[in-house]
Amino acid sequence: MKYEGIIIRPPSEAYSLLLQVTVGCSHNRCTFCPTYKGVKFRIKSPEEISEDIQAARRYRQVEKVFLCDGDALIIPQARLLDILRQLKESLPDLKRVGLYGNAKSILRKSREELGELRELGLGIVYLGVESGHEDVLRYIRKGVSPDQLVEAGRRVKDAGITLSVTVILGLGGRDRSVDHARETARILTDIDPNYVGALTLMLVPGTPLHDEYEAGNFILPDTFGFLNELGIMFANSTFTNCFFTSNHASNYLPIRARLPQEKEKTVALIQKVIGAANPRLLRPEYARAL
Repeated sequence: MKYEGIIIRPPSEAYSLLLQVTVGCSHNRCTFCPTYKGVKFRIKSPEEISEDIQAARRYRQVEKVFLCDGDALIIPQARLLDILRQLKESLPDLKRVGLYGNAKSILRKSREELGELRELGLGIVYLGVESGHEDVLRYIRKGVSPDQLVEAGRRVKDAGITLSVTVILGLGGRDRSVDHARETARILTDIDPNYVGALTLMLVPGTPLHDEYEAGNFILPDTFGFLNELGIMFANSTFTNCFFTSNHASNYLPIRARLPQEKEKTVALIQKVIGAANPRLLRPEYARAL
């Protein structure tokens, strides 16, 4: 298997075979993200991809494959279908293929096209929602509106594909903290994803958002302000059947909850920790990571 540049994957794909079909991110403008800065996006050639798929045949009992990098769903439909067919033919134990898809790439595909991908093994799409607040999305240059995020999420679910979304605590800064949390809860309710992963914003030097912070134009919530956002999202969102986590290394308070069953218990726990205002109950700063 040949890899180029930085390879990232969701935590839930830790045991998946990583097949790099694109290099970089097709959007690559988000002001908080340092991952692919300076990397020109490209789709790998059919020959490169086929060679890696053939190489993967030497691995035994490959049950999951994750298509890297930042937005494999941007690949034209015919080529993506061909990749999935090759995987299905080459890996007899394959049960699921996953990939990142941003809202723009999802909306470029019809429900019927997404259904075709599902039939050939696409089982999960990871969508970065980040925020449901229109001004926040514009500020971070996400390139889509809340309505587009909702439509993209619903389109994936309507096609019968599992949907996992991420949101970022603190992305609205101190001034928009509460509104960011409430609006994010609103669109999470509208999307009703299967999984939600909450991350806590960590500013990385060299990113535009870090520059805004250094200039005093962006002020982070304090530690318990982040937790207040988490509590608001839990309290104000409604799900049919969702597994909501904040156990990423960036978070101060790791939580895993099945919703709606564990909603009240989880909200009470968050409020209890906020009320105690005891830093010892939280992940220490030195242990946090991207």
